[in-house]
Amino acid sequence: MNKWDKRFMEMARLVSSWSSCYKENRQVGAVIVRDKRILTTGYNGAGSGIKSCKERGECIRVKKGIASGTCHEICYAVHAEQNAIIQAAKIGVSVDGAILYCTHQPCSICAKMIINSGIKKVIFDEGYPDDFSIEMFKEAGVEFIKYKDLEKE
Repeated sequence: MNKWDKRFMEMARLVSSWSSCYKENRQVGAVIVRDKRILTTGYNGAGSGIKSCKERGECIRVKKGIASGTCHEICYAVHAEQNAIIQAAKIGVSVDGAILYCTHQPCSICAKMIINSGIKKVIFDEGYPDDFSIEMFKEAGVEFIKYKDLEKE
């Protein structure tokens, strides 16, 4: 692992601490980087003008008994990866050819956005119960690396 991978994953972890997700184990951070420069960051949280689960005092997914990795659309939060890509679009920064560092494996919806935005590599730390995203990354030729595997290099 090189020092840059370590730095950018540490940044993703820091950004995850800003999450407004009610569940502590689902606080996710993302950092999009190109040429060792941070382009944008994102964390999972409610969209602009929408109360977060923390503000509501409950998680709608827990309340409805929705299993992790399913029914992504039933959540007030925008995923960290989505927020990082949206932020890039909002400020007019291309992420084509960039690397995304993320505290958790992206879901299949995020995978589609990552693929279509032109991000070439995803480095993630924690797993997520969505194998379909991995299949799509492989088919699209997006390099997909578990952070712990970099530590072995």
